Amino acid sequence: MTARGSASRFLTSVLHNGLGRYVQQLQRLSFGLSRDAPSSRGAREFVEREVADFARRNPGVVIYVDARPCSVPRIVAEYLNGAVREESVTCKSAEEIAALVRKLADQSGLDVIRIRKPFHTDSPSVQGQWHPFTNKPTTWRGLRPREAREPAPARVPAP
Repeated sequence: MTARGSASRFLTSVLHNGLGRYVQQLQRLSFGLSRDAPSSRGAREFVEREVADFARRNPGVVIYVDARPCSVPRIVAEYLNGAVREESVTCKSAEEIAALVRKLADQSGLDVIRIRKPFHTDSPSVQGQWHPFTNKPTTWRGLRPREAREPAPARVPAP
């Protein structure tokens, strides 16, 4: 927590994702639904029609369907970092559930929090940060104030 009262962190890559190949962070999806409850109708339609296409598009995600009498149909998403998100899909249509499943598949499992800065490095430069006047002379027209008023006296070599 920060002084503002909300959690924040620096921008980082999840498990250094992108340094090699892309690794989808969603590991497992579990659908808990009832076979005959009216609140599970959209979840049943999604499982019957669209879950096979989702599994074909996302081969790294394991999908479990638990059809048993339950009062609240739900989707449980488990991520590689150990995070677990549970979403209720009571009285949602198959299209709304498909959008929710796509959103869960695209997320990293980390909580959505404020980013402190859009850039961060673990080894900052010892030279300091660059700005437009980094390599410019520090004096006006390249002369020091005394040289601008009086020319330098000529040096006479010592005999």
